Amino acid sequence: SCINSELFIGVGMEINANHLRPVSSGFVTGTARAVHLGKRSQVWSIDIVNDAGKPVCISRITMAVIEIPFT
Repeated sequence: SCINSELFIGVGMEINANHLRPVSSGFVTGTARAVHLGKRSQVWSIDIVNDAGKPVCISRITMAVIEIPFT
């Protein structure tokens, strides 16, 4: 499930990216897929492709889910 953005924020803990081929023009499209959605952490896999649909980058991010401090 998604986090309640009024009460919590996601903070990056670790990111890994493997760049597979360069892109010098056109557009890239990223598709994120949740691997783990816990109460205090989330892991996402992101596949990035070029206009031809060829992979240009594969990435993974681990996020900490923390409560927004109220002031």
